[in-house]
Amino acid sequence: MMPAIDPRGEAPRATAIVLAGGRSSRMGRPKALLPFDGEPLIVHIVAALKPRFNDVVVVAAPGQDLPAMPVTLVRDEVAFQGPVGGISYGLRAAGEEVAFVTSCDSAFLNVELISYLLSQVPEHDVVVPRWAERLQPLHAVYRRGVLPRLEEQLARGDLRPVHLFEKVRTREVGEEEIRRFDPEGWSFFNMNTPEDYAVAVEQWEQRHSVHCTVELFGVARLVASTREVPLTLPPRATFAHVFAALAEKLPALVGRVIASDRMTLIDGYACNVNGVEFVRTPAAAVNSGDSIMILSADAGG
Repeated sequence: MMPAIDPRGEAPRATAIVLAGGRSSRMGRPKALLPFDGEPLIVHIVAALKPRFNDVVVVAAPGQDLPAMPVTLVRDEVAFQGPVGGISYGLRAAGEEVAFVTSCDSAFLNVELISYLLSQVPEHDVVVPRWAERLQPLHAVYRRGVLPRLEEQLARGDLRPVHLFEKVRTREVGEEEIRRFDPEGWSFFNMNTPEDYAVAVEQWEQRHSVHCTVELFGVARLVASTREVPLTLPPRATFAHVFAALAEKLPALVGRVIASDRMTLIDGYACNVNGVEFVRTPAAAVNSGDSIMILSADAGG
């Protein structure tokens, strides 16, 4: 019988450990530095963890180049010892007794699922999800008490974390439990190849695209021969994106309503959002659901 799930269940204080020291051989370039949502992927991962964890440890390879981040940075004592090495070095540096371990290419971390995994650790040494019939040791919770066993594995060259699980109190979290928080299992999507990376970027943009509607008034409506235009914009879109997308859809507006740079309105036109305030700068952020009106400046008062 599946355990009752309370997403608000008590979870202990914990450290987050991010493993960043892999070879990235199939990707062909360092995964940690891949651009993702406007920043290096490792920065994206750390930002996703920070609201849940005060203590974040990043484990890097010797000499690995990483951007400055508000984390404890440690280096592998021996390069490329696999996940067992990274987990070991991370646990040594952890400020808490319990740690959640992930990799630097897990872009779709789900804080509710992570909190649930943490809530299962009081009676266990490891809490590990099983997804798609595979254990997920790089999306799992470890007690610092397992460190001696991991170090024994390192000493004999056994670099697979799953070999630890049969020797300690391990709680496997099944798919039925996981789906309550992450129905499609995106938490376990890793970017190992350029194709994986392209899929992740596309999925992220789909999830975080900004959807808004632009309504045209007066001369703008006459020139465009339309009243209303729905737009889908990239994550973190600004009004410059609105004007550029509008120019792409309605090129007749360029030079008449939208400036030739396609990022601003020409003099004599104004932009209002949600009937509440006028937009003074094209760098202002747009939110999904915004209703944007473009009208002549004198009509706007």
